[in-house]
Amino acid sequence: MIENWQRAGFGIYVHWPFCQAKCPYCDFNSHVAAHIDQDRWLAAYRAEIARWARRCPDRTVSSVFFGGGTPSMMEPRVTAGILDAIAAAWPMSNAPEITLEANPTSVEAERFRGYRNAGVNRVSMGIQALDDGDLKRLGRLHDADEARRAFDTARATFDRCSFDLIYARQDQTLEGWRLELTEALGMAADHLSLYQLTIEPGTAFHARFSQGGLKGLPDEDLSADLYELTQALCEDAGLPAYEVSNHAATEDRSRHNLIYWSGGDYVGIGPGAHGRIGAGSARHATVAPSAPGRWLADVEAGQTIWDDAPLPVHDQYAEYLMMALRITEGAERQRLDELNTNWISSFQDMVENDFIELTEDRVRVTRAGRPVLNGVLRNLLA
Repeated sequence: MIENWQRAGFGIYVHWPFCQAKCPYCDFNSHVAAHIDQDRWLAAYRAEIARWARRCPDRTVSSVFFGGGTPSMMEPRVTAGILDAIAAAWPMSNAPEITLEANPTSVEAERFRGYRNAGVNRVSMGIQALDDGDLKRLGRLHDADEARRAFDTARATFDRCSFDLIYARQDQTLEGWRLELTEALGMAADHLSLYQLTIEPGTAFHARFSQGGLKGLPDEDLSADLYELTQALCEDAGLPAYEVSNHAATEDRSRHNLIYWSGGDYVGIGPGAHGRIGAGSARHATVAPSAPGRWLADVEAGQTIWDDAPLPVHDQYAEYLMMALRITEGAERQRLDELNTNWISSFQDMVENDFIELTEDRVRVTRAGRPVLNGVLRNLLA
């Protein structure tokens, strides 16, 4: 059997858990800290990388992704130290993708050259909006002009640049989003991640929404129109969707995220980081403790800190389906056959309703099925 990492690549995810402030929509594992001992954290990351190298030998790293939190709060020398440790632990592919998430503030933009010298070759910026009023509503610490300047700096520093925008915001109109997205597409980004605002449990936005706040959110019809406008504008600009929320030309797709969506293997390093590791027909799900203090103390004590559970085959099937159908290439029929010999019986209704397309070797969601993907998946996995 071909290993998952050989099919889709092998990636390393490094989680930096700290932020300057917690955004009201964010449900990621992020924390505000008055002081961060970066040398101590670097030593812990190095120790955990060495431990994972013993757990997963004989791999070739094709991508590294620094996520968070806000990894651009990390000093460039710490980034360099982590990348050196990864390169010492595993062989690297000829042209690995090394991505760092960054906030578009002037302070963090000053560090971009240091990150490039450390080995980062791709930056993903959390711009989120190009409207000052909406940036304040979203709890962002930058304004639109600062974001534009920071992205210009990124473009002059890195070969590959992406940024995120959130749409379907409060009181947002179709024409307003058209103007904003048109500007974004003109900023020479080679990759855009465009997310509709969702109200996640446990966030400040969820608390406000539950109490009758957050007025002016779009209804289903406007949300659908905003989605269709997004697809049309991005396609016209040469950045079609290759995943539900991600847009790029083929050569500029996020290789690291494609590992997730294609069912590849990846190691998660840092507080709350998840991983997926395969060995023959077995596949393990790993997760580290989410509290930064506990993670740091456990690593320093030399403990095996991650929960490591084998995934039953039916869970592997469900997870692969949920991830692979997000991308335009879809799922491999061979992989589905390996995980569920009777999978095709549950697909007939979705095929007849033009939500799913079957080809000789793949299964894809159609253009009609993509906006209702969650419903399609519920039907397939019922």
